[in-house]
Amino acid sequence: MLKYMWRLSLLILVAVLATGCGYNTMQAQEEQVFKAWGDVESSLQRRADLIPNLVETVKGYAGHERETLQGVIEARAKATSVQVNPQDLSDPAAMQQMMEAQGGLSSALSRLMVVVERYPDLKANQNFMDLQNQLEGTENRINVARQRYNEVVQQFNSMIRRFPNSLTNSLLLKLDRKEYFKAESGAERAPQVKF
Repeated sequence: MLKYMWRLSLLILVAVLATGCGYNTMQAQEEQVFKAWGDVESSLQRRADLIPNLVETVKGYAGHERETLQGVIEARAKATSVQVNPQDLSDPAAMQQMMEAQGGLSSALSRLMVVVERYPDLKANQNFMDLQNQLEGTENRINVARQRYNEVVQQFNSMIRRFPNSLTNSLLLKLDRKEYFKAESGAERAPQVKF
């Protein structure tokens, strides 16, 4: 009987410890990171899809501004060619490469908007206004998706580093810390717009 009670007590102790180890919670948290990253990618894809329409609309009005338009097209191509898979979220180099490509696209779009300011007829065109509003809304979505991604990454990184989860992670899961979405270098300075 004593042997039976000892085994039952040990079984209960193991069950209590297993429920507090965070195994399932850490996996669920990592899935939230992957979902948040998917939201960032979705917003970036929306922007990439809108750009050709914006460029074609501007081409009709600003034919001699080919260099700026070509810069947008090339930046879009580069930004869409750099892919970060969920497995790469722990790779600082892959994340940096993707952020640089997206920063180049943002910069090219800023230059395009300066060109637009030079053409009052273009600004009055309803198609262009619709595209510009769509692009502005998309940029806002991208920003929100990045913030949400960083929040989920912070929660995940904290969870895998806290005891007893850190023990469970190091022994069983071996999940890597995820990289934050960071601002491109120079983002702290306000852009200068010259006409």
